[in-house]
Amino acid sequence: MALSHDTDDSNAASACCSASHPLTERELVADVRLLGAVGNDTRYEALRLIAGVEDGVCVCELEPALGVSQGAVSQALSRLYAAGLLSRRKEGRWRYYSATPRAERLLETLDEIRSSDDE
Repeated sequence: MALSHDTDDSNAASACCSASHPLTERELVADVRLLGAVGNDTRYEALRLIAGVEDGVCVCELEPALGVSQGAVSQALSRLYAAGLLSRRKEGRWRYYSATPRAERLLETLDEIRSSDDE
């Protein structure tokens, strides 16, 4: 069923259609990338696990914890890294991932929202 606008009230329709948000196109794209990066069970759980560890986590440690293949873990970490939620360092042949301050703020915000919903 299509929505119709009352043609007699053109000012209301004009105001509705001319609404804008305060974000630039670049900010909007960055926000969507960030939200998309955590918008998957494996990626979100990986981020939570990594944020709970001080010195970083290796892919080999995440595979059994997440119950997915090493390839799936690597893809998840790459996406989180690209969104600026993880940093990584290489030691020998291993890569260790840590949560960035941005990720910490995001997770804290989600925790606060969840707590306020419980009240």
